[in-house]
Amino acid sequence: METVAKVSPIKTINPFNNELVKSFDVMTEEQIDSKIALADEAFQKWKNTPKTERAQLLYRVAHIMRVKSVQLANLATLEMGKLVKESRAEVELCAAIFDYYAEHGERFLADQPLETPQGSAFLSYEPIGVLLSIQPWNFPFYQITRSAAPHLMAGNTMLLKHASNVPQCAQIMEDIFTEAGFPKGVYQNLFIPGSKIDSLIADKRIKAVTFTGSEPAGSSIAAAAGKYIKKSTLELGGSDAFVVLDDADVEKAAEAAVRGRMWNAGQVCVSPKRVIVEEAVADLFLEKVKTKFAALKVGNPTDEQTDLAPLSSEKAVEDVIKQVQKAVEQGAKVITGGHRIDRPGAFMEPTILTDIQPGTDAYQEEIFGPVFMFYRVKNEQAAINLANATDFGLGGSVFSSNNERAVQVARKIETGMVYINHVTGIAPELPFGGTKHSGYGREQSPAAIYEFVNAKLIRVTTPDSAY
Repeated sequence: METVAKVSPIKTINPFNNELVKSFDVMTEEQIDSKIALADEAFQKWKNTPKTERAQLLYRVAHIMRVKSVQLANLATLEMGKLVKESRAEVELCAAIFDYYAEHGERFLADQPLETPQGSAFLSYEPIGVLLSIQPWNFPFYQITRSAAPHLMAGNTMLLKHASNVPQCAQIMEDIFTEAGFPKGVYQNLFIPGSKIDSLIADKRIKAVTFTGSEPAGSSIAAAAGKYIKKSTLELGGSDAFVVLDDADVEKAAEAAVRGRMWNAGQVCVSPKRVIVEEAVADLFLEKVKTKFAALKVGNPTDEQTDLAPLSSEKAVEDVIKQVQKAVEQGAKVITGGHRIDRPGAFMEPTILTDIQPGTDAYQEEIFGPVFMFYRVKNEQAAINLANATDFGLGGSVFSSNNERAVQVARKIETGMVYINHVTGIAPELPFGGTKHSGYGREQSPAAIYEFVNAKLIRVTTPDSAY
């Protein structure tokens, strides 16, 4: 008799105490097919819904998120462990992004006239169909929002495959879209394992895929999308350079570096992972960082006074510890931290690694936790060279008291975003995305809404015009 492999349920496990909170059954093949069919059917009407009506529904989503902000924030903290004050900020950011596309989407999607010597011509931006959105757990609402807001405004429909450790966040977002009045099938959540993704991409009814996650997974998804001639956008993380020049305000730079790296317990694609400091201020900077690390309050993420939350899971903290241990084996030094914190939950000490050599694992890879990789360099050019010595290229920061100098350095860093005297941030109107192995495509800003539309040329001439 043929045996059928049992599929594990999708679970909420609180990383603060590692307790199981809730489980969800994985959807059957029949349920998945029904949801794809519903999304495809909904698209046939949604694409013709006036943009003003789409905008009003986005406004409603933003309003509901603000009304439910406490519930949503508590849920994000429960499922993936972030500080509740960070969760509240995430919810407000999401509401602002929905408002942004509701306010500006119709203008972004307006016909674009083109100059031509004969007759007239314009681009018409038209939706392409059902999109598959595959998102990670570290910002469980924001990751959904930055793909859903522009693409639903554009007239596409969406299926979400969220990370398996945040199922309640995934479900409540579908509930919010329903409460806001979105037509049935326009936005749906899928409780499925990652093993189902290739078959979804292969389905003719799904027209494109947007993914945020790891480089290996992104490579696999891009290959599948390419095989079936479907567009994809990828955001695959980064190992962002945080460059401190010798004329920087060291106190402000150190404060920004610590806050940026401890944000979300270090589980942020654009947090300052490689801290590159000119030799003249390196010792002072390092001492200030160590002092600030020592003052961090580790504890319950629901406590407003807590500074450092647990990582998202047992596996997450174990993986980061292994990366630190491997770095030490390959010659790096731990200046402070480097271990789990002796308490229940997925907690890790704030850690500083130095003496990381080219060719070692830590020199190239992303460490997704509260770990600084600290480098001192002789001069500005050495800082630029080191900043570019990675396969990643997502965000980055340059600190200097001379903005003109900082901008010139920023121009030479091979990355998708550079912030001057600030950690890489997020705003609805600013594009988010990278280059090199950090992926391609842009989210947020006007750029996002054009990722999954057909920019159709319409040319108008008189019958007797020359071709």
